[in-house]
Amino acid sequence: MRDERRPAVSPAPPVHGGPVGRGPVPPESAEEMTRPIPNPVRPSTETTAPIEPVVDAGPSGASGGEQAGSLVRSSSLIAIASLVSRLTGFLRNLAIVAVLGLAVVNDSYTVSNTLPNIVYELLLGGVLTSVMIPVLVRAQQDDTDGGEAFTRRLLTVVGAGLLVATLIAMVAAPLLTRLYLGSGDSGQADPALATAFAWLLLPQIFFYGMGALLGAVLNSKQVFGPFAWAPVLNNVVMLLVLGVYVLVPGEISTDPVRMGDPKLLVLGLGTTIGIVVQAVVLLPSMRRIGFRYRPLWGWDPRLSTAGGMALWIVGYVLAGQAGYIVTTRVAAGADAGSVSTYSNAWLLLQVPYGVIGVSLLTALMPRMSRAAAQGDTNQVVTDLSLGARLSTVGLLPIAALLTVFGTELGVALFSLGAGSGSGASRLGATVAASAFGLLAYAVTMLQLRVFYAMTDSRTPTLIQVGMIVVKIPLLLLCPVLLEPEQVVLGLAAANGLSFVVGVLIGQWLLYQRLGHIRTREVVVTLGKTLVASVVGAAAAWGVGRGLDAAWLADWPAVGRAWTLLVIGTLVALPVTLLGMRVLRVNELDAVFRRFSRR
Repeated sequence: MRDERRPAVSPAPPVHGGPVGRGPVPPESAEEMTRPIPNPVRPSTETTAPIEPVVDAGPSGASGGEQAGSLVRSSSLIAIASLVSRLTGFLRNLAIVAVLGLAVVNDSYTVSNTLPNIVYELLLGGVLTSVMIPVLVRAQQDDTDGGEAFTRRLLTVVGAGLLVATLIAMVAAPLLTRLYLGSGDSGQADPALATAFAWLLLPQIFFYGMGALLGAVLNSKQVFGPFAWAPVLNNVVMLLVLGVYVLVPGEISTDPVRMGDPKLLVLGLGTTIGIVVQAVVLLPSMRRIGFRYRPLWGWDPRLSTAGGMALWIVGYVLAGQAGYIVTTRVAAGADAGSVSTYSNAWLLLQVPYGVIGVSLLTALMPRMSRAAAQGDTNQVVTDLSLGARLSTVGLLPIAALLTVFGTELGVALFSLGAGSGSGASRLGATVAASAFGLLAYAVTMLQLRVFYAMTDSRTPTLIQVGMIVVKIPLLLLCPVLLEPEQVVLGLAAANGLSFVVGVLIGQWLLYQRLGHIRTREVVVTLGKTLVASVVGAAAAWGVGRGLDAAWLADWPAVGRAWTLLVIGTLVALPVTLLGMRVLRVNELDAVFRRFSRR
């Protein structure tokens, strides 16, 4: 809440279009903008502007239906862009599997293509996506120039940091690949090939970071479309690259690995070009909101405060990378193709999460940040509860269907080209083994965003550490308890279970921080939706098994899988929706109203 002794500042500029603003940053707003919000139960050791604990947080100024309808409207266009992005991304992954298969080359490429994300997230990515939106929102509210000078300094400083980080990562590429793959003695992955890919792919760090920062600026102004659509162009570029890859004669050499191999260059450089396009396409949108970038060197006190928050985010990413290192090492030593199988199964689960969960988070983050900045804890809790309930309604039925028909989904989608065979079936089984964690993952991400909206980056790190403490022992048990070809299923299940643990820890910490957080209404929605989803999935499974036994047993594997998927969906969807209506899951009303208007 604002210190009344401070002078008033100009209101934030319009959120859609219009100039970002001009003029100097008033020094009196710098300290206030980034003040963290303390735990109301335990005294904070920092100078803070507290948000009072919630005693009875109902919807603030609007009915629950109006709140839900507003959020659905805000996120629906994002969901469309995210749907197209996820679908084209999934087509890209299908094409990669069809072209590279699920073996050593794909494993090496997968790890190397993950490295830019890992290094970027470790150094700056978490700050840009989680911390900077609240910081930018508060700058726009508090600064007389609408935050323009702060944004220019931020772009200049972060751009320089990203460039240095990219150069260091490229020099350290051999160490990075061996860290995640080991020596390669198992024969299931090739560190030398992964290193060659890494030199071509690590320049993505700079463009990932700048794209994320530009997206944070646009989202802070509630301009969501460009950043949501940008990955579509990346996916299109990648599909074109794979087409060129197929046309280039020869194969990628693994013994010896040759840096000048044409296919290696096409795949590596083409993948990086896609990320460059994804960042550059945001520049016209920055101009449309009235922002004109001119380098502005010098330090803003708010960057120091954000830097302190960033240290906790680095800890968050380090804890996550400990889990990922163990996962890739166990997978690489278990069975050929396990690394790419795990990666593709996770990406498949990201499709429904990206359409529903990411859309909700993108719309909620600026709202929660503004509410936290204004000391409106009721609205923060309302958004938390609403986001969790809408995520439940959207994702739980999908998770139930994936659990029942995961194997068929893998066969239907990945039995193409070099991906045909038992690998596709195992990939689908991996999806089924981890689908139970889909909703838990979405709710955990929502909980973390609440803490970030309150400029608290310490608590998400503590939640991450708790998840990793549970996850790593389970990962290490997988090769002990399971056959090599089944290890990847155990890895996926352990990952899903870690998010269930994360939800429980996050909910308890939010209660400690905010008081009454309306857990009961979330649990009621969860219970009703779970019953309806189980009934729908069970009905679909029964119909599918009956058809399989009667008519489909002799069909080709792909045709049989597609038939079971289509019939299962057609049975599960109406049964689940009917069950939710009978059980009076009220969160459906806002969704139905939105589609009826469309």
